[in-house]
Amino acid sequence: MHDSPRPTPHGSPRPTTHDSPRPTPRPTPGAPLARVATALRAPLTRRAWAEAAYCLLAFPLSLAGGVVLLVFLALGAGLTVSLVGAVIGVLVLVGCLWLARGLGGLHRGLASGLLGERVPGPVPPRPGSGLFGRVDARLRDSAGWRAVWYVLAKLPVGALGMYAVLFWGTGLINLTAPLRWGVFGQQASPADGGGMPVVTPVPVGGFDVHTFAGTFVAVPLGLALLLLAPWTTRLVVEADRRLLRALLGPGLAARVRDLEETRALAVDDSVALLRRVERDLHDGAQVRLVAVAMSLDMIKERLGEPDGGGRGGTGQGVQDRSDQADPAGQGTARPPIDLDRVRQLVDGAHRNATEALTELRDLARGIHPPVLDDGLPDALATLAARSTVPVELTTDIPRRPTPAIETIAYFCAAELLTNVIKHSGASQVVITATQVTADDGGSGADTGGVLRLCVTDDGRGGASLGAGSGLIGLTQRVRTVDGSLRVDSPEGGPTTVVVELPPHA
Repeated sequence: MHDSPRPTPHGSPRPTTHDSPRPTPRPTPGAPLARVATALRAPLTRRAWAEAAYCLLAFPLSLAGGVVLLVFLALGAGLTVSLVGAVIGVLVLVGCLWLARGLGGLHRGLASGLLGERVPGPVPPRPGSGLFGRVDARLRDSAGWRAVWYVLAKLPVGALGMYAVLFWGTGLINLTAPLRWGVFGQQASPADGGGMPVVTPVPVGGFDVHTFAGTFVAVPLGLALLLLAPWTTRLVVEADRRLLRALLGPGLAARVRDLEETRALAVDDSVALLRRVERDLHDGAQVRLVAVAMSLDMIKERLGEPDGGGRGGTGQGVQDRSDQADPAGQGTARPPIDLDRVRQLVDGAHRNATEALTELRDLARGIHPPVLDDGLPDALATLAARSTVPVELTTDIPRRPTPAIETIAYFCAAELLTNVIKHSGASQVVITATQVTADDGGSGADTGGVLRLCVTDDGRGGASLGAGSGLIGLTQRVRTVDGSLRVDSPEGGPTTVVVELPPHA
């Protein structure tokens, strides 16, 4: 419906935004300079420092956790294969799985706090029945074994991350060489062996300087190491991100189960939509159109049948003939037409037809609002302008999402705004719609592109996703496209609802 071309003022069709071909982007003349500027600013960004801090803090955690887990795994495996300590070995292995899950939770928390990498936790293990059933369920815990593999794989990755941090340390040390010489002083004589060392992150290549002028040789080396440092830590962090998602996430079985649930929700939502359309058509527009047809039948009966001659078929001709008596006395004169009654029937038919058109228009708008034809920002602006509560709207959506995602975001905003007006008692609403990418805010979160809708009000709060809440329907709607909805609404307010949707359904 919304993809059909609309005519321009000159009558020629104009392609819509979704169907119009996009020209091939031409390289910008300043693109190389922009890349150079980005590389020069990299050591000063929040993302680079967060990744360096992550590598620095993750190393002791990975070292301690990995060594302890490796020792207990070896002990448990050794006892299990023996005849005497098999039971103890199995219990030790169960404890290793429990420890690995705990360490995995710590690594997920560290990645979420510093990198913005929010990996959902795995599902809890099956409870099992009886002692042996519970032990068997723990040993078959796939999420626990994947956490074991992550903790063990984190040992070399953490060591590489610590090595990448050395680029930051050696760069800063060499960059401050003249300052340290001036503050602390050095022995200038090579015979005394008191030169200042110029360090590098590689085992070879270091040297000493024995004069103040020589310390300035270390400055460009320090700058070069600092410019290289963000990319070394980022390389390690990206490898760690892949391990986090692959080994500490819900896993393939949980993902399949979630997809099955979202597919069922999508099917139920489409069936409910079809039923609503059928009900609205049956109870609304269909009834009014039947009334229009009945009114037209009554008008036809009132006007009578045309006689095919002269002015036959017109109301005036029928009126004239009805006043003439049959000269032979073999027929009866037609009764006069009640024009007031005819006018009432015409007015009723016109009113029913108008209301039927209005209901059909509202029904079509419920399936896809026409205001979305010009994009989600304009649609949200229209929604905010119609609100009875003042709305502060901020949108930053440089790349337009697909129509399905725009429709879901629009209906979520409309429903949340309706809830605010009806239930919160708020005096101000703030709606923010942004596209979050991997470089957003320098957080380093590799989101792959997310449309984030945030609705905040200063009302009484207390909203939740519990049973009976209208937010459950919104949650199911966003889950059909693999989206998410979060609610933060303490008693007394404020209430913040964040909806995150992928750019493509």
